[in-house]
Amino acid sequence: MPDRVAVLSDIHGVLPALEAVLAEPDVRAADLIVLTGDIAAGPQPTQVLDLLVSLGDRVGWIGGNADRELLEHRRNSPAAPSPDPLTPWAAAQLRPDHLDLLASLPRTLTLPVRGLGTVLFCHATPRDDEEVVLVDSRVERWQEVFTGLDDDIRTVVCGHTHMPYVRLAPPPAVSGERGGAPVSRLVVNPGSVGMPYGRPGAHWALLGPGTDLRHTPYDLEAAVDQVTRTSTYPDAAAWADYYLHARATDADALAAFGPRDGRANTP
Repeated sequence: MPDRVAVLSDIHGVLPALEAVLAEPDVRAADLIVLTGDIAAGPQPTQVLDLLVSLGDRVGWIGGNADRELLEHRRNSPAAPSPDPLTPWAAAQLRPDHLDLLASLPRTLTLPVRGLGTVLFCHATPRDDEEVVLVDSRVERWQEVFTGLDDDIRTVVCGHTHMPYVRLAPPPAVSGERGGAPVSRLVVNPGSVGMPYGRPGAHWALLGPGTDLRHTPYDLEAAVDQVTRTSTYPDAAAWADYYLHARATDADALAAFGPRDGRANTP
């Protein structure tokens, strides 16, 4: 049972952001680093994957929808159009060993963490790598996405929406658990390392024995310059300027993601 787990989500192929987080003393001291998906889809995909692979068994990997889309684009439909022009470019950069790695990534990882019990790590929700749940999603939505989870899973860690939060969420109602009263699960979203919404810097989380949302500031101008110089993505400069400076606000993100959690269909 690890005492401390550092959770890094949605790195999106941004090497300077990843390097800044890996330099954090608490990340260096963590028993395990868990990646909750969307690792390579960005302007420096090979550099990010190579650095993480070099960490060996200290890293637990989970695939996200963007990782799956890179693999699908490269192996199944390389000529297919993509709504995100970065996807075909990033997919084309990957070596065979990168493709094999992405193909091997599980959708979830479950392990005990001291102080938090059994923790399930996923990208979006336990059942789907691109479902949307937000800090203000309704109770029924949380019950829906947690349907089928084992009762002993007391904490769920997810990413996907690039906005950090911690909240309690009720599981589907069941009888017989602690006198018939369902026990709420703790939900943790560490935010995004490489593509934050609302606040620049790299967001991550430290688990055990409690839950600590962390923020790592780094030199944004130097990072934008590094991405621009080292990436062959044609729009690397504009991409880095927009995402590393978090020019999309949290309000923008909530407005875009909100309808996708089913709230628009609620009477």
